[in-house]
Amino acid sequence: MRIWGGLALAGLLGACSSGIVPPETASRPAPVPPAPARPAPTRPQPVPSRPQPGVVLPETPANLPARQPTGATPLPAMPATPVAGAATAAAAGLVAGPPIETLPIAADNAQRALAAFKLSCPGLLRRTDASGLTRGSDWADACAAAAAWSGDAKGFFAQWFEAVQVGDGAAFATGYYEPEIAGVRERRAGYDVPVYGMPDNLIEVDLGQFSEALKGKRIRGRVDGRQFVPYYDRTQIEQGALEGHAPVVAWAADPIEMFFLQVQGSGRLKGPDGQVVRIGYAGQNGRDYTGIGKLMKDRGLLGPGQTSMQGIVAWLREHPDEGRAIMRENKSFVFFKELTGAGPLGAMGYPVAGWTSVAADPKFIPLGAPLFLSMDRTDATGLWVAQDTGGAIKGPNRIDTFWGAGDDARAIAGGMSARGVAWLLLPKGTLARVGAAKPAIPQP
Repeated sequence: MRIWGGLALAGLLGACSSGIVPPETASRPAPVPPAPARPAPTRPQPVPSRPQPGVVLPETPANLPARQPTGATPLPAMPATPVAGAATAAAAGLVAGPPIETLPIAADNAQRALAAFKLSCPGLLRRTDASGLTRGSDWADACAAAAAWSGDAKGFFAQWFEAVQVGDGAAFATGYYEPEIAGVRERRAGYDVPVYGMPDNLIEVDLGQFSEALKGKRIRGRVDGRQFVPYYDRTQIEQGALEGHAPVVAWAADPIEMFFLQVQGSGRLKGPDGQVVRIGYAGQNGRDYTGIGKLMKDRGLLGPGQTSMQGIVAWLREHPDEGRAIMRENKSFVFFKELTGAGPLGAMGYPVAGWTSVAADPKFIPLGAPLFLSMDRTDATGLWVAQDTGGAIKGPNRIDTFWGAGDDARAIAGGMSARGVAWLLLPKGTLARVGAAKPAIPQP
């Protein structure tokens, strides 16, 4: 779901998902096939750089300044020497964290985390933990206790879990949210940006079927004659390459807002009558993600104070022609489906919750596991549950915090950039069990 990285939500500054489809993509719900009842889209006109006259847009990121954080002093990390180049948490070096009962966990924070943990339990029990830390059976007792727990939520975590530090514990957290932009189901004047569903000519290939060395790697493309070629990029799609190949699930009013919604992976479309259509990630074209913020920063287009999402959007609006060209340098394109149930959905297939869920690298944090962040800003500090992944969220203790929907969520996520310490909460006994397999720390 997540592909932010870099400076705050302007993780647009970092490189993200690649043409090789990450293994965790398989955990997303299967794409919805094109709806036969919906007519094939007409060839869209070139995407406008500004909303059409007369269309009233919701508040935009450019209009909502990033929230200024309340500073905090992180707790000290446990002394440790991480193993350089480790590919998983089990190989990175593990040390015991502080007793959970000593961590500053607020009661409401613990209650939200307990609810998210209970929701994640079916996935924890059946998924293979890519971090190498746990087995499904390790979570069985804690999950059974959570289902019947009626007491103090912080007490639950203190009773059933131990804190474990991966490597040196140094954490970096950004933020994401569920955006709301102007959009409608059926095309009308001023709503000319198509929101595409999955194309019928997009093919995903499991390269592991051809070579053991490529096991776990996938690519996406299309067939052109007798050749398998890369799928259409953003420019080709905006110029009508999907005509007759993909349903249009909705129409948006503002191409810049739609671009940012694609980066988020899900969002809400609100029409002039107040009707809301929720859309979620269905797939991606397999092209490399390019963070436009990094391009803009490297080219000297963003000055001091402009590297937040809000600053990037403001520049794009002030320079419509150059902005359109820069957005097209990001060849990655996301396809959507309408969501009718709870959501947005994270990589585990469960709804993520604001102020509770985070995206993390499953090679270092088991999906479904709780974790405690002690950061240099108060809003990022607390108990979270890893329920999502992201193309730019890679490596030990790299976290993307989810803030929900609405203006407050947008303002927090837009400026989220926090550093501190992360401790995983794992079933008691985990550290002792994996400790024997812990790699020796090399001497300097």
